Amino acid sequence: MQKEYINLKLNPLKGGKYMLAVFHLVPKPGEDFLSCASEVASESSTGSNLRVGTATKFSDNLNAIVYKIDKKKNLVWIAFPWKIFDRGGNVQNILTYVVGNVFGMGDLSALKALDCWFPKEMLEHYDGPATTIHDLKKYLGVKGRPVLGTIVKPKIGLKPKQFADVCYKFWKGGGDFVKFDEPQADQEFCPFKEAIDEIVKAMAKVEKETGKKKVMSINISAADFMTMQKRAEYVIKKMKKGSYAFLVDGLTAGWTAVQTARRMWPGVFLHFHRAGHGAMTRPENPIGYTVPFMTKMGRLAGASGMHTGTAGIGKMEGSAKEDVMAAHHALFAKSEGDFFDQDWYGMKPMCPIASGGLNPILLKPFADVVGTTDFITTMGGGVHSHPGGTEKGAMALVQACDAWKKGISIKEYAKNHKELAQAIGFYKEKVGYSKKYL
Repeated sequence: MQKEYINLKLNPLKGGKYMLAVFHLVPKPGEDFLSCASEVASESSTGSNLRVGTATKFSDNLNAIVYKIDKKKNLVWIAFPWKIFDRGGNVQNILTYVVGNVFGMGDLSALKALDCWFPKEMLEHYDGPATTIHDLKKYLGVKGRPVLGTIVKPKIGLKPKQFADVCYKFWKGGGDFVKFDEPQADQEFCPFKEAIDEIVKAMAKVEKETGKKKVMSINISAADFMTMQKRAEYVIKKMKKGSYAFLVDGLTAGWTAVQTARRMWPGVFLHFHRAGHGAMTRPENPIGYTVPFMTKMGRLAGASGMHTGTAGIGKMEGSAKEDVMAAHHALFAKSEGDFFDQDWYGMKPMCPIASGGLNPILLKPFADVVGTTDFITTMGGGVHSHPGGTEKGAMALVQACDAWKKGISIKEYAKNHKELAQAIGFYKEKVGYSKKYL
């Protein structure tokens, strides 16, 4: 046991010195709980598995401190002096400490970061979002409803003109926002620049036909940041300001890619896709962190929007409670958590993005449970598999949204809206979990 990392009388809220985190911790058989907790605090701050002779009085003042435990629930609370983190507002550096080497410790069976809390003094050093859902809605002319979006499907395999045609049909049907699917990049059969050129033509055509602005979220993730920059600059050159977002695969490309994009293009909506998060966040995983924990880090890093789950309504695994909590951490000025309530002290909001098995039947149930209209829904199969095709699928989504706004059930609204009626008939059979919402 490393006693210098334990102080169960510490008041960590005093003076704004500490970032706080709570972990679920299970020692291996025969290991002492508090001793393991002290080892986590040591490894995630100044120390090692043994007291080192090179420690100084000053370095000891930067120890992470175990300040509270609950052995019955296997919970441990740790206070991290936030000045140990890179002073450049570096979220990657926080994660390297707090959820880095500790996951490899041999005396633990489980270690999962459940929640975290930032003091005002720390938040002042981090970017937070620059462009927000309110900016996106203003550009689109959207009021009193979510931004209605889709994903280019199939996930991979379309050539540039086919790719852009999917976008055109969705926009023509009334949709607002189309995103690259997370693996879509610069494949041989669909070169990035050619795809952008075709998207520009499709967007210009549909905006002229409908009189409404549209937005494309474009994946700029790449092997190196120089390539990301070239892709971003090509989009900026070819497309109207406001008509594009930059998607970064935040976990596979990395937090540094997210923060670099935030700093280089603060006027562009930054779309954080969380591909790979399930390896850390699934409830059954003993090692990792939760969706709310990850979402708070996304807002700190400055993403404009981040996928936060479908609150148990779509196809993805996840806790409805945690997904709603994550959406609120992203969006609200003050957000409640199971362990910490967070005041964001004026940091701009990050938009929740909902995708994964949604369709027009599920729009109202999701909006009701998440408790806001400030989100983006990106329905893939829930639009493109409509019996009438992508354009009719978009029309059905718009009609479902109109019904919800008017307080009319979609079954009733569908009596006079053929596309919605077709969607209901199709998805209630093909997507079994949709039936209970009819």
